[in-house]
Amino acid sequence: MKQEHSKDMTKGSPLKLILSFSLPLLLGNIFQQTYNMVDTAIVGQTLGAKSLAAVGASTSVQFLVLGFCQGLCLGFNVPIGQRFGAKDPDGMHRYEYVGSIMAAVFALVLTVITELLCGPILHALQVPAEIYDKAYQYLFVIFLEIPFAILYNWLGGMMRAIGDSRTPFLFLAIASVTNIFLDLLFILIFHWGVAGAAIATVLSQALSGLLCLIAIRRLFPILSIPKKDRHFIRRDAVALINMGIPMGLQWSIVAIGSMIMQSANNSLGTLYVSAFTAGAKIKQFVLCPFDALATAVSMFVSQNYGARKIERMRKGIRQGTMIGMIYGLLAGVIMIFLGRTLCLLFLSSSQTAALDAAALYLRRMGYLFWVLSPLNVLRMSMQGMSFANRAMFAGVMEMAARTFVSLVFVSFFGFDAITWTDQAAWISGVLYALPMCLHSLKQVEMKFEQEKAGTESR
Repeated sequence: MKQEHSKDMTKGSPLKLILSFSLPLLLGNIFQQTYNMVDTAIVGQTLGAKSLAAVGASTSVQFLVLGFCQGLCLGFNVPIGQRFGAKDPDGMHRYEYVGSIMAAVFALVLTVITELLCGPILHALQVPAEIYDKAYQYLFVIFLEIPFAILYNWLGGMMRAIGDSRTPFLFLAIASVTNIFLDLLFILIFHWGVAGAAIATVLSQALSGLLCLIAIRRLFPILSIPKKDRHFIRRDAVALINMGIPMGLQWSIVAIGSMIMQSANNSLGTLYVSAFTAGAKIKQFVLCPFDALATAVSMFVSQNYGARKIERMRKGIRQGTMIGMIYGLLAGVIMIFLGRTLCLLFLSSSQTAALDAAALYLRRMGYLFWVLSPLNVLRMSMQGMSFANRAMFAGVMEMAARTFVSLVFVSFFGFDAITWTDQAAWISGVLYALPMCLHSLKQVEMKFEQEKAGTESR
């Protein structure tokens, strides 16, 4: 099954494989966050603080919807990685075919629903009246990104499932550069305001999805589906739903907690909306290595799960967690000491109060930033072992913590409480994910031993 554009992760050094796989993912995330930051910086520096607040007022709900799409596609691709690791091309192709149909259906349904709910969503988030119209324009356009986000994540996920993280990165990099160019064109030249920023994002995402489609057809013969496997099999559809829906909900559940947190912050006024938007953009950027590393470990685990190599799975999870914790400590130091300076990318030096608030948000987050490594790696590892529901519950723990702090403490302590909300969520998630991942590994080991005993007894 080996091809030029695939990589067997069931052999060789786990750490080397994980790092080499995560590097393109990291670069892709950085490119994506860079164009998001440029997008926000252009809005903040040229259109003003109110436009910046309008763009940032619905960040959490965008993460909810687009995060669900990303998690859904990642879940759909776990069985593909497992079948690749098991050297079962027919099973892999069947999952590809069924997954493609289901991804298209989800893209259509989600787009229609979200477009109809833009108004109620913004009211639920308590968006201030002075920025409501601009926030509505931005959110309505940005939801048109959903079909293209699913296209990119589904096809890019297929490539990653067979060990190629470089090709999706290249297309994401192209889209990122395109997005920056379109931002400048639509905002500075065409004067389309916040809607122009959203249009630039949608068109760039469409480009990345179309490039993935062309690449799948021309560069990945291993992913070409023979006619004999082009059948919608209910059993395979159920398996994909059992993986995709919980993984999509995991992202969304985390986002629901973030929405409640953002709603509480929005109620504090435009100044804190601007501060939170600036701080959140920095946070999203420094989160990139965690996301890349956790995805790499998940793909490593899924392939070795298919190959029935439990010790490699354990080693990969352990090494991935340690590397992430080292990064988290270093990134935390940067956030503590340089947070205010970084926020100048989005806020002018004259906005002293907003800068101070954003710097406080980042500084307190930096103290416990390393906790995100075990949270993300252990959760994604459970997904790679097909325990999607268990991984999802870690998101439930995060949501519960964010909700509790936002609803109970923000009314008493204001923005001061907002600055501790994420940390409470991370700790809650880790306290669940660590013992559950260890338990899952034990169950998988017993399953492998029973399969081996059954084979030897025949």
